Amino acid sequence: MQIYGAMRKDVLLVLMLLVIGYTAYTQVPDWAQGAVWYQIFPDRFRNGDVSNDPTLADIRGCWPHNDTAEWHIMPWGSEWYALQPWEAANGQDFNYNVQRRRYGGDLQGIIDQLPYLDSLGITAIYLNPVFVAPSLHKYDAAMYHHIEPTFGPDPEGDARLIAQENPIDPTTWNWTSADKLALQLIADCHARGMHIIFDGVFNHMGVNSFAFQDVVQHQQESPYADWFIVEQWANPETQTAFSYKGWFGAQDLPEFKEDSTGIVAGPRQYIFDCTKRWMAPDGHVANGIDGWRLDVAFCVDMDFWRAWRIHVKTINPDAYLTAEINNDLQQVLPYVQGDAFDAVMHYSFASLCTDYFIQHRMSVKAFAEALNRLAFSYSSETRKAMMNLYDSHDTPRLPTVIHNPQLPAFSSWGDFLHASHAWFPETKTDKPDSTDYALQKLMAVFQYTWIGAPMIYYGDEVGMWGANDPDCRKPMVWKDIAFQPETLNWYQEKTGKSDTVQVQEDMLQLYRKLGALRSTEPALRSGGFLIFPTRAKSGMIYFTRMSANDQVDVFINTGKRNRQIRTKYFSDDTYSGILDLLTGTAYVRKNNKVKITIAPGTAMILKEFQAEAIE
Repeated sequence: MQIYGAMRKDVLLVLMLLVIGYTAYTQVPDWAQGAVWYQIFPDRFRNGDVSNDPTLADIRGCWPHNDTAEWHIMPWGSEWYALQPWEAANGQDFNYNVQRRRYGGDLQGIIDQLPYLDSLGITAIYLNPVFVAPSLHKYDAAMYHHIEPTFGPDPEGDARLIAQENPIDPTTWNWTSADKLALQLIADCHARGMHIIFDGVFNHMGVNSFAFQDVVQHQQESPYADWFIVEQWANPETQTAFSYKGWFGAQDLPEFKEDSTGIVAGPRQYIFDCTKRWMAPDGHVANGIDGWRLDVAFCVDMDFWRAWRIHVKTINPDAYLTAEINNDLQQVLPYVQGDAFDAVMHYSFASLCTDYFIQHRMSVKAFAEALNRLAFSYSSETRKAMMNLYDSHDTPRLPTVIHNPQLPAFSSWGDFLHASHAWFPETKTDKPDSTDYALQKLMAVFQYTWIGAPMIYYGDEVGMWGANDPDCRKPMVWKDIAFQPETLNWYQEKTGKSDTVQVQEDMLQLYRKLGALRSTEPALRSGGFLIFPTRAKSGMIYFTRMSANDQVDVFINTGKRNRQIRTKYFSDDTYSGILDLLTGTAYVRKNNKVKITIAPGTAMILKEFQAEAIE
């Protein structure tokens, strides 16, 4: 059922609730409350099929709008800041050339690496945009009803199939080879017990889009004339130029027009049709994606999201909807009241953790209090399903944030993003040191054990570093690919260092261990929480996660000296001691007591054990 603005909102809501049921409309899916997320930027994850690599023609229509200078697929293991010969030949700087780069990542590469994601304990994948678009990031969609042809096995054949269609008539839509491979990816994820969601960019399209190109050509006579925010039509007689509103002034991203109910009828219907296509391919919900992440959701009227949620939940009540919202809590709350989104990308979590662990802006006591306030700002189901992230494709990578504690507060979003770019003079872009990585490990333990769904940005688990966009979008580091060391900075200057780029095995093993614990310990996956106040100067984070028949205690020593953990309490006399689930170390009960020392910069995940559990 498509929802438009003619009905009164209250009547509309009542009718829809009667159709699909209140619980189905408002529920947060159980699977999302216990998820371990992995975010993939497709072009930079894995090239599984070199035969479909993009050509120069495939990047036509995106910044920097140069489809004549020499161009080649970028060697995966090449030095990040080093210009290739064809790049240097055009006389432009790194910032210009990095936007022309394509590494050839595709859907086959993701399919091939599902066993790797399995080994990490990943249960849910969030894909950055995969729909047809010329840019490397694909937030400039040409259409939503087809997968980017260069992500599939037959780009030329796909282009021919697409050309046969009426883009706003779903009855004419074909399934291209790239579409079919996307369905195969979905099926393979489901076969492994994984869920997968797509990135919905429904605030704007790209200048290459079928609708916008028709408007450019036919102006007021275009059937899509009402889709976009046109500021001025072209008029040869008065020499008036065509102008329109682009997202935040970006002319490559023309915005959809909105009325009192949100996005207007034309693009609204197209979005609803595309939503159904990917959630229930040919009417089969089991073959579709498991939800959506919505780009710049704060730029679209809430009435649209309410109507779209009903549409989504009508198709699949178990679908998960999450939004990109700024990190301010007061901006987040209206989106997670049960009528729009199930959760958000939890930048408020990232901000709080950056303040405490990295920038030392608060005591451990204040941190505990702030965590409590944040968690209890949401419903029980929502807080468990929040995507607890430290970094993403829109932020510097976590190790680089740790390496630059002088950055503005994460909560000062604009200042933080500006100062964390590689061209900012004070930002260090070299490889973080062992102390930085040690702190990342502590933060990973907290991320996996605190309430919410941990979200790993591809490469976090192998120690990838990088400043803000574009540096946070480097190609994934794999063991079977040799990488050149990094010796240059943004300005093509020698740094005097030769930073080795390779998988950090100890980091990878920690993330695998944490992923396994989320699977085996129900309390970590879906349990409640209780955080205990500790002395402000102790540096000891202490909280409990508990479910009906399970409990674990988490201790993270961020202080500078040893701390003692003493316990006299046991559930009953059958328990012989306490086991550290991280290391496997057993602390045996003596005289009904256990005494444990936790060193600075270390963490423990403790659980009572029975004697027969010791070998």
